[in-house]
This record gives sequence, structure tokens and C-alpha cells, in this order.
Amino acid sequence: MSAAVDAVAGTEIAPSRGRWIDDWRPEDPAFWAGTGAGVARRNLIFSIFAEHLGFSVWTIWSVFVLFMGPAYGVDPAGKFLLTALPAALGSIVRLPYTFAVARFGGRNWTVFSALLLLVPCLAAAVYLRPGTSYATLLVVACIAGFGGGNFASSMANINTFYPDRLKGWALGINAGGGNLGVAVVQLVGLAVLATAGATHPRLMLAVYVPLVVVAALCAYLFMDNLVQVRGDKRAMRDVLRDPHTTVMSILYIGTFGSFIGYSFAFGQVLQVQFRSQFATPINATYLTFLGPLVGSLIRPVGGWLADRVSGAKVTLWTFALMAAAAGLVLYASMAHSLPLFIAGFIALFFFGGVGNGSTYKMIPRIFWAKARRRIEAGEDFSYAERDARRLSGALIGIAGAVGAFGGVLINVAFRQSFLAVKSGDAAYVSFIAFYVLCFVLTWAVYLRPRGGEGVLTGARGGRYR
Repeated sequence: MSAAVDAVAGTEIAPSRGRWIDDWRPEDPAFWAGTGAGVARRNLIFSIFAEHLGFSVWTIWSVFVLFMGPAYGVDPAGKFLLTALPAALGSIVRLPYTFAVARFGGRNWTVFSALLLLVPCLAAAVYLRPGTSYATLLVVACIAGFGGGNFASSMANINTFYPDRLKGWALGINAGGGNLGVAVVQLVGLAVLATAGATHPRLMLAVYVPLVVVAALCAYLFMDNLVQVRGDKRAMRDVLRDPHTTVMSILYIGTFGSFIGYSFAFGQVLQVQFRSQFATPINATYLTFLGPLVGSLIRPVGGWLADRVSGAKVTLWTFALMAAAAGLVLYASMAHSLPLFIAGFIALFFFGGVGNGSTYKMIPRIFWAKARRRIEAGEDFSYAERDARRLSGALIGIAGAVGAFGGVLINVAFRQSFLAVKSGDAAYVSFIAFYVLCFVLTWAVYLRPRGGEGVLTGARGGRYR
């Protein structure tokens, strides 16, 4: 096999068959400096592009519901359900999307999953109009959840390309670029509202359909598959036995679940709770993109901080600050203070974004710490390192799926709160309680001194070692 030339990065890539790379050793400094970094960077760039569009399609109904006036015959509770369903499907498909990378290859699955985004886009182009039955709208909104799966496969794929010391940065950049799709789709909605008015939501699809085709073509031309991660069918079974899986999934509900749940719900909450200030959709859209934008841009900082400080420490204080921010939102809601309400929500997005980066950094560090101890006990380095990589990818998929379900819970909590007490106050109380629980869980499992070496901090602490 002869080496191929990496036309994009300008470096020589490892020996490969077609777009399958046979030799991939990111933990080898010489390999990484000579060929690995350029190839990994190229795959990261086009992974972000496809994942970004996946997030946009996934959350597009958070914008569509703002266009849906009285002619659609859908009340506020019905609109919360329209945004909860794509969040639910997005969480469900994340597991098969994660393991599709090992089955079909990261490049191949990125092409397919990008093209699959055309289905919810074209369905919305046909059925999003007054007179369509509510049941049909629920189905069309639900299938937008396919876009939520792109995140899991993208993160599992990029996790395999980067060395442990750079995973926090790489996964943070990948996730942050994808998360930006939430803010961008809301800006596209704002542009449509400002130019064409509230009766033309389907114009948004004229932007996204061609971009989806371009993303699939770029993935086909410029991305790669890694032979070493193909066909591992035991990773799911093995990682489900690990107690870290439950803990990290709960923590990711608190960080990513908050980000995606608030992204779906923020505009509707503003319209319902502050009806006089947001009588028209465009008034709400001017503000709704700010939270997802802040949360997306700050996510790589969370990964960067975790690389340098400790993923567990950053996550711990993230939950403390999220509880405080939710408390501010509750106070503002009771006092009917719109400025404080918006400030509290922006803070929730900000700290949730930081926590998104730090929790994902914790996952590969857990298994790399375990691999290091096995190597010190005499196990072969390459086997232990490969095992850590496959288990990290599996847990990233599981935590991503469970975390995304947090978006469903948030929308359901808002729906029930508005139905029961005519405001979101009951939902805010439940959010505060959950963030406190996550704070205690992070400290008890990863930071409480127990003797022995902590798996995440290098200090004496950590329950699972």
C-alpha cells in the first residue's frame, strides 16, 4: 500500500485503502506531528459542518412554532409538545448513530446521516401550513429528531482521531461548532421573519436543503474511516457494566440536557410568560438566539479548562453556578422582571455550555486513567490504549443519548408547569433541585477524598478507580 497525499491539509496521511486508514496512532508523538494532526484536523472541520446542520434541523421546530399563529389552531401546551418530540427522537437515535461509526466508518456514516436530514426538511416543506392536522404536524416535527443523532456519531468519530491530551479541546470545538447550529437556525428564522413575515416559515428550508447536500458531498470527498474502530460490537455491553456510565449520563442530562432543552423552549417561554412584551414572533426571535449562541461559543472553553484544571472540578462548579442562575430565573419570574429573567437564562446557557465541554472531557479521561493503571501492571500499551478509546466512544454515545433526553424533560416540565400554575415557576424549582443533585454527585464520586488515586484529578479521591 502506498501513502496517499492529504490534499486538504497538505500532509502525507497514513497508509490507507480508499478512505479507510489502516494505521492510526495519535498517542505516538512522532506519528501525530508528522501525519496525524493534519488528517485529524481535516476530519474535524467537515465533521463540524455536518453536525452543525444536524443541530439546525433538529431544533428548527423551536423556530417554526414561533411562526404558528392562530390559523394553525395549536395552543402553547401543544407547541411545547411539538418541540419535545424531536428532542425525544434525537435522544433515541443517538445510540445507534454512535455505533454506526464502528459499523460503517465515520466518513461513510457522516455522508448517510447528512443526506437523511433531507427527509424532515422536505416533509416540513410539504406539511407546514395552516390546515394541516395536529397529528401530522407532530409526526413531521418528530422526524426532525434525526438531526440530533448527528452529534453522537460525530463526537464518537472525532474522539478516535485525537490523543488524550487534546480530546477536551477537540471534542469541545466539535461540539461547540455543532451546537452553533441552534443559534444559527434561529438567526435564519429571524431573517425570514424580518423580510418575508410570519406567514413564510418554509423559506428557511430553502437555506438548509442545499447546505445539507453540500455537507454530504464534503464528507464524501474529504473525510476518512479508521479501520481500528470498525466492528466493535462489545463496546456497548462492556461500558454498560461500568458504574461511570450511570454517573456521567446523569451529569450530562444536567449540562447538555439543559442546553438543548432551553434552546427548544426559551422562545416559547418568553412568549407565554411575558406575553405583552412579545406579542409578535419577531420580538421573541431577537432574543432567543442569544442563549444558544453563548452556550455554543463557550463550550470549547469548558473543554480547555478541563484539559488544564480538571474536568470534575469544572463540572462541579458549573452545577453550583447553574443552580444559582436557575434561582435568579425563578426570582425574576415571580417578580415579573424581564431583564433579570433574560440575564438568568443567558447565565444558564453560559454555564451549561462550560459544563458540556468539561463533562465530555471527563469521559475519555476516566478510561485513560484505567488504561494507565493496567499498563503499569504490565498490560500491553497498545491493547490498553485501544480499549480505552473504544469504551470512551461507547460512553460518549450513551451519555449523549441520555443527556439529550434531558431536553425532553425540560419541555415536558415547562408544559406541565404552565398547565398547572400558569407560569414556569414549578419547572424552575425542579431545575434547581436537579442541579444541586448533580453537584453532590460530582463531588461524591470524583472529588471526595477516599484514599487512592482519583481517576480524574490525580489527587487522592474518586470512588471508581
